[in-house]
Amino acid sequence: MMPLLMANLGEEYIIKQINGREKDKTFLATLGFVIDGKISVVNAMSGNLIVNVKDSRVAISKELASKIMV
Repeated sequence: MMPLLMANLGEEYIIKQINGREKDKTFLATLGFVIDGKISVVNAMSGNLIVNVKDSRVAISKELASKIMV
């Protein structure tokens, strides 16, 4: 397992674990970040990521991305 921050651009991964406070986990779940969900990084800018999740593109901060384990 590794944090989403270390993922290669364009490569598809499976979300294995989401760490952090319950508030952060709930927020990520509403965006479609769920265990066993597929995710890929589209772009990285200043450490922040744009990812494909559940057929949508979502921008997340590097702090949130570090809590998503793939």
